[in-house]
Amino acid sequence: MNEKKRIIIGATGASGFPILLQCLQLLREQSEYESYLVISESGRLTLEHETAYSFAEVTQQADFTLAPEAIGAPPASGSFQTAGMLIVPCSMKTIAGICAGYSDNLILRAADVTLKEQRPLVLAARETPLSAIHLRNLHELSTLSGVRIIPPMLTFYHQPKSIEEMVYHTAAKLLEPFGIEAKEYRRWNGL
Repeated sequence: MNEKKRIIIGATGASGFPILLQCLQLLREQSEYESYLVISESGRLTLEHETAYSFAEVTQQADFTLAPEAIGAPPASGSFQTAGMLIVPCSMKTIAGICAGYSDNLILRAADVTLKEQRPLVLAARETPLSAIHLRNLHELSTLSGVRIIPPMLTFYHQPKSIEEMVYHTAAKLLEPFGIEAKEYRRWNGL
């Protein structure tokens, strides 16, 4: 029996929870992957504000859900093999914590482990406008091997007809670094 590839998914207190939901749905379509979801307390508040889904409904989309204070959970150790980590949405507070190596919760500790084990770390950094401090932290993280900063920016080359299509496209881009090809993802093919 082959083991499934594990992806740790953090969700913090920034705007973008519909994108998280789409990522979880796309991951459920991948039989060779399993998800470990950690939602911060601020993330939980944002989830309730941005969507019609309850915390319980969202966590049912993940294979496993872990509490942010569970600092001794498996993703807190490098011996817990994963395909990497995605943080969507990723607040600037979380970016700052990762950049400083400040691991006071499971999301930050799992990100720290992902970095030290040189596994892919995908950050859906969400803030606008960006301050000089935000840009400095993002730049610092961008220089580290395996870190991909993929802000959830709108794209129009695929001629989306709805917000849902835009969310799908963004979620597909966030999962691509893990080798996941979403069915409806439309790549740029030139003019």
